[in-house]
Amino acid sequence: MLFRVFVMLFAVTGAACVHAAPKPNVLLIVIDDLGYGDLGCYGNTIHDTSNIDTLAAGGMKLTDFHTNGPVCSPTRAALMTG
Repeated sequence: MLFRVFVMLFAVTGAACVHAAPKPNVLLIVIDDLGYGDLGCYGNTIHDTSNIDTLAAGGMKLTDFHTNGPVCSPTRAALMTG
């Protein structure tokens, strides 16, 4: 499941890079069933999340971000519709 999310994310961002403008890039990664402490960039030492940790080191980490629901469908709908 996580792999499919990353593949879709890179496909969408790759298509957007064709018409790159001098605006800041914003990448919001939404992952189902991921807790705050499940990533290495937030202190987890059990799981290896080196790729996400690299993204976090080169960008901005949100420490207080909430979605509108605990499951994926309403969260994705809210992100797409505002």
